[in-house]
This record gives sequence, C-alpha cells and structure tokens, in this order.
Amino acid sequence: MPKNTQAQPLAGIRVVDYSHFLAGPYLSRCLAAMGAEVIKVERPKAGDAGRAHAYFIQGQSGYFLQQNMGKQGLCINLKDPRGLALMHKLTDSADVFVENYRPGALTKLGLGFEELSERNPGLVYCSISAYGHTGPDAHRAGFGLIAEAKSGIMAMVGSPGEAPPLLRVSLGDMYTGIHGVASVCAALLGRVKSGKGQHIDLSLYDCLVSMHDYAVQCYTLSGGKDIPVQTGHDMPQSTLYGVFSASDGYLVIAAQVDDAWKRFALLIGGEALAGDTRFHTSAGRNENRVEILALAKAWVGARSVAEVLAALDAIDVPSAKVQNIEEVLNDPQIQARNMVLEQQHPVLGAIRMPNLPFNFSGCDSPVPSVAPTMGQHNRQIAGALGYSDTEIDALLEAGVLYTSEAI
Repeated sequence: MPKNTQAQPLAGIRVVDYSHFLAGPYLSRCLAAMGAEVIKVERPKAGDAGRAHAYFIQGQSGYFLQQNMGKQGLCINLKDPRGLALMHKLTDSADVFVENYRPGALTKLGLGFEELSERNPGLVYCSISAYGHTGPDAHRAGFGLIAEAKSGIMAMVGSPGEAPPLLRVSLGDMYTGIHGVASVCAALLGRVKSGKGQHIDLSLYDCLVSMHDYAVQCYTLSGGKDIPVQTGHDMPQSTLYGVFSASDGYLVIAAQVDDAWKRFALLIGGEALAGDTRFHTSAGRNENRVEILALAKAWVGARSVAEVLAALDAIDVPSAKVQNIEEVLNDPQIQARNMVLEQQHPVLGAIRMPNLPFNFSGCDSPVPSVAPTMGQHNRQIAGALGYSDTEIDALLEAGVLYTSEAI
C-alpha cells in the first residue's frame, strides 16, 4: 500500500505529559511519533530534571532532546490556583494524561486520577512508578537501577564471583515506557466501546519481573532447586549461544538449534564432531557445555572477527560482531531502516538522534520537531483553551506561566 493514504494512527489524540526523566517522556515521545498531540508540562524554573542530564553541548541536554522531541512545551506554576485552573482546563480537553511521580504526590496537587477523571470521564490516566500504587513498597522512591537490581535480572548478568555490571541502558525505564504505550493504546481502544477512560498503574519492578523468559520457570518448576546465576559469556540452557573472543575483537554466535549446531560442528571439527551423537540434542549439548565451549573458543580465537563471520555466514549460522556506537550508526542496515533521524535545532544546527522503530504501511512518519524550550508554546496552548492575550500576558507577568530563553 502506498504511503500518505492514511492519517497517523493516533492523529487527533491529545496527550498531557506531566512526567520527567525517562519512562514517562519516552512513553509520550512514542505516542507523538504515532501522531498524537503531546503537550509537555514542566514546572518553573528548572523544568524536567532530564534537562540537567548529560550529554551536554552548548548548554543543551541531548538526553532531554531525545526523549521530548515532537512535543509542545507548557511551563506552569501549579501551586498557584490560576495555574492549576489552567491545567484543569487542559486535562479536561485531553485524551491521555501521563505521570511518573511517587504515588499520592499528584493527588495532593489536585491532579490525581479521581479528580481528573471526575472532570473528564474519558481520560486515560497512565501512572508510572517504581513499585506501583499498591503493595507494601508503593510509597518508596526508585529508579530503573533499583528495579533492575531487585528484579533478579542483574543477579544473572556478568561473570561468576564478580559484582554484576551496570547494564548501561535504561532497561527498566524503557521497557516500562513501551508497556505504557501498549496500555494507553489498549485503553483508548476500550474507550471506544465503554466511553470511559481508566487508570493505568505501571511499575518498573513489575515490568522487569515480567521480562523473565525462563528464570521464573526454572525456579518454580524445579521446586525451588534451580536458581539462574551468573554464567559469564554464554547461556547454560542454550549451548551454543554466547559471546566469543576472536583475535581482534568480540562476536556472538547463536548455534543452539540442532541444525545450526550440526553445520557449526562440521565447520570447526569436521565429520567427527558433527557426527558425535552426544551433541545432537539441546539437552546433550547443555550436559557437555564445557567441552563444546572449549572447542568453539579455540576455533574462534585463532581467527579474526571478519574471518569468523564470513565462515558462519557461508553456512547460515547466525552471528554478529559486537559493535560500538560508531559502528552501529554507520551500519548500512540501520541507515536503510532510517533508525537515525536528523533535526534542525535553533542553537545547535543539524543534530542526529535515534529514531523509533515504528513503521506503518499506510502513512509516513515525519521528522518530529525538536524538543521544546520551557514554556515555548505557552501562548498557543493557553489561547487554544480560551484565554485572551490580555489574560495570558497577566499570567506571564505573575509567573504563573514561565518561558525560558533558548540558550
């Protein structure tokens, strides 16, 4: 189907994004990329804490620019009754409200689910927090790092006897954020029939526990005997599947499926290894993992990354170089998939940012606008809510609405 024949999937949906740092902003960035109108609401004068997060260039936070592109900016003092009244007018007009504060914080501010849904019964209200709004830990603060540690994921990563490494990507926040996208879209679809919105309660901790693809099964189905632990560079339940050292770098090999293993075995050990029936099943390979790893490490270690990859490609065994970010950005596959977008920033000029992986057959995905400065769209948003120019001027003069200068 040719593109440009349909509107973007969420065109006409208004989202109020009253979140900060990562999980909430990432969620609303995704909704914006799908066509929603997203209004980023910040507090004077620091705004979203993500604005103070590296990487910095000429006073601009790349972190903030990445997670808040495609949004309009409203900066408002919600502790002033006039500011809260404006915010209520905005949420009355919204389809979705996104927040990631500690449970109860927004209720005290007059922006809790009960109050906003009473005013706007169709509102889909999405909350993200460390532990959720119920349970003994609901009141506790937390970040993605906390959820990663508590979830059991970190305990399985790294080499035995060493402290688990930091994952270096915000797994807890991003995984929860994309669950938020799915939940919001589902609630909007449900609203078509019911006419009512609802409260979505997402927990970083819950989302990461749900991510376990086999560890929970290992424990429960073994009667508590099997607790997955650190294994270094491979997976004991999937031999051969792991990271290997070549003479000039690192690569991964996925030869855990029977047919792929036989092709790999023939390559590195000839008919003798390929015909060894001990290794013809997954269970057999796992039982003889140490012997298999020794053979694979010796074969890979005697060759360059390019030599190993070429040999494995020739026999259709999945493999890949462990790439750094420079290599990723120069990867023809990433370029062909438009996974790096270029924007024009008013201060920085041309900047490149990672794209989102959404591709719809019936519509194009335009390059989003750069992330707004604080309060950049105050006047337009307030005007659309019915405020006159004189009233907006008075709110700006009183500091109820705040606008920062572009650095």
